[in-house]
Order: sequence, then C-alpha cells, then structure tokens
Amino acid sequence: MRTCHGCSLCFLSSLCVVSVVVVFLLSGHFCELMRSSGSNSEFSVPMVELQTKFTRDDQDRPVLTGGFSTGFYVNQFGNRTIRKKTRLSREQKLEQGLARARSSIRRAASKLNLSATVRGDDFDPSRFVYRNPGAFYHRSYEEMERRFKVYVYSEGDPPITHDGPCKDIYTIEGRFIHELEHGAGMFRTRDPHRAHVYFLPFSVTWMVKYIYKPLSYDLTLLKQFVSDYVGVVSMKYPFWNRTCGADHFMLACHDWGPHVAKGNPFLYNTSIRVLCNANTSEGFNPQKDISLPEIHLYGGNVPSKLLTPPPVDAPRPYLAFFAGGVHGPIRPILLHHWKNRDNDLRVYEYLPKEIDYYSFMLQSKFCLCPSGHEVASPRIVEAIYAECVPVILSESYVLPFSDVLRWEAFSIQVDVSEIPRLKEVLSAVSEERYRRLKENLKVVRRHFVLNKPAQRFDVFHMILHSVWLRRINVNLE
Repeated sequence: MRTCHGCSLCFLSSLCVVSVVVVFLLSGHFCELMRSSGSNSEFSVPMVELQTKFTRDDQDRPVLTGGFSTGFYVNQFGNRTIRKKTRLSREQKLEQGLARARSSIRRAASKLNLSATVRGDDFDPSRFVYRNPGAFYHRSYEEMERRFKVYVYSEGDPPITHDGPCKDIYTIEGRFIHELEHGAGMFRTRDPHRAHVYFLPFSVTWMVKYIYKPLSYDLTLLKQFVSDYVGVVSMKYPFWNRTCGADHFMLACHDWGPHVAKGNPFLYNTSIRVLCNANTSEGFNPQKDISLPEIHLYGGNVPSKLLTPPPVDAPRPYLAFFAGGVHGPIRPILLHHWKNRDNDLRVYEYLPKEIDYYSFMLQSKFCLCPSGHEVASPRIVEAIYAECVPVILSESYVLPFSDVLRWEAFSIQVDVSEIPRLKEVLSAVSEERYRRLKENLKVVRRHFVLNKPAQRFDVFHMILHSVWLRRINVNLE
C-alpha cells in the first residue's frame, strides 16, 4: 500500500503518457472529432442533458426487475396485443437505477421530514442547517451508499498520479485520493462497466511540485500532462468517448486546478471538476462542478486545541479575529480599515510571537475569513472546528456542499463593500441568533472532518455525495 509520503522522483514514469501524445492527438476518436479547431471554454456537448430538477418522467418510469424491460407496442390495427421483451444493456441498467434514485429523492424532498433522525446518529435535522433533511438523510445519502460506484483509472505512477499532499494547505487533495484508492470504502469498483463515474487520479499540487518551472508562470507542461492522461484513458477504454467525459471527475485543491483542467476542453467544460478554487467569475459552474473545502492540516492532523472546543457558555471576549498576509483584492481592504484599530475586532497582518493563533480563534465569537489570491480559505474550516462563527468575505465564491447545507444557518456572509462597517454589522447580531449559529456549527462540524479511515457523513463522504448528486442529474441516454 502506498503511503502519503510517496514523493520520489519517479514522476518520470508518470510521463510515459507523454511519449504517445502525437498518436492520440491524431487518432481521431469521437470527442476529438466533435471538438472544433477553435474550441474554447464555451464548448458544450448536446448529447448530455443536465437535469437541474427532478422531472415527472423520473417518477413515472417503470421499476425494472431482473434486467428486463417489459412493455407493449401497437400493431397496425391499433391493438395493444403483442408483448415484447428487451434485454437492457449494462449502461441502461445503470441509468434506470439512477432514474429510480431520482424519483425516490424527489418524493422524499416533497415530504420535508424535519423531525426524523438517522440510524441513531446524534444529528437533529430540525436545526435547519440542511436544505432538505429528509431528502438528504433518508434518500439521497442512503441511495448513494446503496448504489454509487466509482472506477479509478490505474494508468500513471506516483507521485503525480495515485498520490497527493497530505500534510499542508492542499491536504484534501492527497487524502481523498488515498482514501478512495486504499480505504475500506464501499464505493470503489474494480469493474469499470459497473461504475457510475470515473476518477482521474492525478494531483495538480504534485504537478506543480515536480513539473512546473518555478517563477515561470508557464502552465503548458501541466496542461500537456492532463491532455496526455485523458488521451491515454480515452484510447484504452470506451468510457470517456461514450460521454465526452460527462461522467468523469477530477479533484484539485491547488489554485491552478481550474487552469490545468484546460488541458482538455471536455474536462474543463463537460466533466465534473471538484475544486477548492470555486470561483464563478473564472468558469466554475455549480451546475456540474463541486466546491471543495480547503483544509490545512499541519502534520496531517487537526490541531489539538481545535479537537475539543470550549463549552457553549465559555466566555469569548473578542468580537472577531483575523491574522494573515496581505494578498488578493480583499485582505488589503480589511487591513486598511481594521488592522490594529479596535480591541474588540482584532485584526493582524502578522501575529505577535506571544499570541497563539488557535487560542485567539477559541476566544472570539466570529472568525473573519477573507479570500486571498483565490476565493477559498482554510480559515473557514478552522473556524468551524473552533466553533467560531465564520464570517465569509469573498466574491464569486460557491461555498462547499451548498447544495445540501444552508450556510446562512451557521455563518455570516458580509459583502466586501460593508467591510468599513464590519464591527457594526457583527455587533448587530443578536445573542439569540449568535447562539443558534454556534449550536449549528456543532451539527455541521463532522461534515468537514477528515477521518482516517473515513466515516459516514464526514468530508470524504460529503465530496462523494456531491459527485453523486451531479451524476444522477445527468441523463446520458
């Protein structure tokens, strides 16, 4: 079993795919024929229908048994007299199973069962942190556990494929790859014909480390690697060409993940991209793409001070807290108005050596989470761990798992234009509302925890659930 530390310079073997790039570019397989010479980020595949709502057709489709569809056809006299049996293909069986799941979730969503609990878990859906607890707990998540299968392509070698960082700001990238490939989960299948989705197991962070030329800002080699990898799997297997990548997904936490995905226009525009840099102004499409929480784990573990936050009634003497470098468009505004300006709203560029960062979070009611160079911030998850209400200061950012979670139930979103009034805005939050926000943080915390091994409803499973939601809403027929 590979460990998270498999970072040898054997990345050269990963580049075996590069040697065949010319062959694949000239092979003329289906998706390449569909791509025009001037293809750009606006490309779409008409054969793939995104179902943004659960349709009546899903509810009315017959429930199939035994792998056969039985029905009637009308003869020339208009009589429904002849029964015909048609054996379903493997693909049709998968799609019919997903149709049944859609119908089941749709029915559960209409009931809006707020009082139920789940298998003895200590969740209380009545806290309204979920958009629809009944649909999430009692149908969608359980349907995922019952049906969902992921195939991981075996092509490539570590460290650039089948490996990733596990102890830094991009921790989520490596931990997801390793859990999916080596964990004891029920979702991975070794038979690609049984899969609902196909995972491209390359690490953008390790591409940057091993392929990128420092300070060049030239991403050509990274895009070429992605292009070559897709070329290899599309020639070796039928699955990419069958859907032009609509049932494939990649995962990247590095800021350059969206840019590297442009190595293949179908990967960028058609596939599911799981990205920390979930910026709608830069092409992130929440209809098909997934916002990935950025989790910074020094040494690979949650800081000990954040494992057990203080009791609910413990005093938090500071109104709000932030400490961080000046980069990106928002932080300079925050620091200009509040750096060293107020004893209640403590804003630092760099913390004094005698002050502990996490201790300050645990003593603050609100934790300010401004975007940096890119929209995501690890402070959001740190604030959730500390039960310090996150204050989101960002633009064009799609928050993680927002198709399931109501972020307004456990965080505050403040427009950048309101930063000069930040203390006034936060002081106006009533004690009752603050208490509810803080209690709801306890509910959502486990959705953002990286467990080893993974546990139900943790961040690994929430990522898979987000992929599952997008897959069941794509009609590949």
